[in-house]
Amino acid sequence: MEQKLHTPEGVRDIYNKECETKLTLQKRLSRVLHLYGYQDIQTPTFEYYDVFREEIGSTSTQELYKFFDREGNILALRPDITPSVARAAATLFEEEDFPVRLCYAGNTFINHTSYQGRLKENTQLGAELIGADSVEADAEMLAMVAHGLKQVGLEEFQISLGHVEFIRSLLKAAEFTQEESREILALITNRNFFGVEEMLDGRRIKSSVREAFCILPELTGGPEILEKALKVAPDLNARLAIGRLQHIFRLLKLYKADDHITFDLSMSGNYGYYTGIIFRAYTYGTGDAIVRGGRYDHLLEKFGKNTPSIGFAIILDELMSALGRQKISVDTIQRNLLVYTESTEEQAFSLACSFREKGRNIELIKREIDEERSGYEDYARRTSAAAMLYLRDDQKIEMLNLRTGEEKLVDLKMQG
Repeated sequence: MEQKLHTPEGVRDIYNKECETKLTLQKRLSRVLHLYGYQDIQTPTFEYYDVFREEIGSTSTQELYKFFDREGNILALRPDITPSVARAAATLFEEEDFPVRLCYAGNTFINHTSYQGRLKENTQLGAELIGADSVEADAEMLAMVAHGLKQVGLEEFQISLGHVEFIRSLLKAAEFTQEESREILALITNRNFFGVEEMLDGRRIKSSVREAFCILPELTGGPEILEKALKVAPDLNARLAIGRLQHIFRLLKLYKADDHITFDLSMSGNYGYYTGIIFRAYTYGTGDAIVRGGRYDHLLEKFGKNTPSIGFAIILDELMSALGRQKISVDTIQRNLLVYTESTEEQAFSLACSFREKGRNIELIKREIDEERSGYEDYARRTSAAAMLYLRDDQKIEMLNLRTGEEKLVDLKMQG
């Protein structure tokens, strides 16, 4: 049997500078969530299949990685972390009356054959606010997203905000069947509004509802489009949804997070468990959203706790791609390399201990006397070291700053 040394399609190894960058981003984003009072939770990488069953409204069951345990139970790798957190929260915080703020980071797995050139394993970092159905809770989530993206260096991004009740009210008013609703939602998601018009042709629906479907492409932009949406809202639920979005925007001004908000009333969300506001964040350099989120007031009911909730997930792999293409650098741990010989071993170890006691990174590497410095310098550059200290036999150190190219000579004996 041939030994496979490469990774399966859709997954890959991450190492060196890229891995350091990813972990640094994760740390910075987690710190933002902690600043808002969110506490960490870790859920299993795989769960019982029922946690992601079709009625939950997560990823299609055909796209799950499924397998069996020894007892014959069907298990699944998580395609989405929110249902796992909902399941855990319904059990761990069953008697809690106050809102519960949880945050997490972990990998998700989707076995999607159409993801050509895209990863099947992604790292998500997110937050869930459980037990709060207020406008203030909605605004807090959006403010955290904006704060986090700014914290990692993004300047040009937008958070697209919608409300599922607006679209659902239109579908209800048009009296579409469940199958027709799925079809038209797919057309709207793909911005195929010609296809939407074709589905409307020949149907006996109110002119106001037809007009609302026709102007959906125009219901995208700043807060001014909400007034336009109010004029074509088919029922009270749609009007309440728009009113909620207006209230959220007022609160986001207080957070000073309104400058990155746009509205899109054609949004319906990828997940069936969304019940209220939904949002996505976009930026240059990636073809997909870097953040997905929304309100899911009935998800925890599936696990035995009737409580409203809202959350979001930042897709770290997409965020890294965008930062790279926008040439936004992420400062990681400064690595230093100390090269020494057998005759300078005592001094090298002493110097390394001094570095580490001061919290500075130092990597020791021993060389043979006849080996050239250039080889170690190349190695230092390959491994993204910030500086190389080359300890000579005459107790002098050649210190090279690999970022600036600056070099200086230091006498170790003079340094004590």
